[in-house]
Amino acid sequence: MPANLIDGRAIAAQILGELASRVADLKKRGVAPGLAFVRVGEDPASKVYVGRKEKACAELGIFSETYVLPEATSENELLALIAKLNSDPRLHGILVQAPLPKHISESRIYSSVLPAKDVDGFHPVNVGKLMLGDATGFRPCTPAGVVELLVRSGVKTDGAEVVVLGRGNIVGKPMAAMLCQKGKGANATVTICHSATRDIKSHCLRADIIVAAIGVAEFVKADMVKPGATVIDVGVNRVPDANSKTGTKLVGDVDFAAVEKIAGKITPNPGGVGPMTIAMLLQNTVRASELSFN
Repeated sequence: MPANLIDGRAIAAQILGELASRVADLKKRGVAPGLAFVRVGEDPASKVYVGRKEKACAELGIFSETYVLPEATSENELLALIAKLNSDPRLHGILVQAPLPKHISESRIYSSVLPAKDVDGFHPVNVGKLMLGDATGFRPCTPAGVVELLVRSGVKTDGAEVVVLGRGNIVGKPMAAMLCQKGKGANATVTICHSATRDIKSHCLRADIIVAAIGVAEFVKADMVKPGATVIDVGVNRVPDANSKTGTKLVGDVDFAAVEKIAGKITPNPGGVGPMTIAMLLQNTVRASELSFN
């Protein structure tokens, strides 16, 4: 692997190795970490994501259950299931896979998960704790994974200029909040760019670190990146590809082939942020089970 690549798979494996001893210790004390997955409908990407998370749980020794509901499930029916899972002592974490059908309010569903079981970090209580710098809450998995990538790759964030591309609730906003906190892997000066930002290129060119989560295929070009900058690609976009059996392929938000030649460090896609999201989900689940025991 080229020297400037940040290997998300290797760093995720490192984290999972650290979690294995914590899981073993919990089991010695009679606590088996448990995680529930809830999927509504048959979205192909959701099937793949939940499948990967189930596999990771099995490999780490975390008990998991998956609930698959039909697309026509009502919001009240989904809320009833979550209430049941909230009261199940075997389960320390609950993950409701996005996207949900349009007739269901994601914010209402995420708010119905107990904050103590909200291993996705989406409940308003955990969001509020993140904004306040309160470490007792659960941090959302993808931005938390990005911070771990930076720290474990030796990327200096103290005083760094960071541009976060995207203002979504799952990555953009919490990413900016984490990086501007006081603490390890933070203390950065953060600019959030979005669809209404004027001259995004000028913001990117001054950045020491770019986190691309804007949802536009290969948006970040080589002429937008300062030589030596660190580039983290969070994007997952499906684009046409005549050479693929399916007629499409997955690409990130960064024009990797061109930007790799400019960047000091860069995440591949796949193999960068994706494995870290799963690792941080399992880390949150193990922590939730530890807190339930204590």
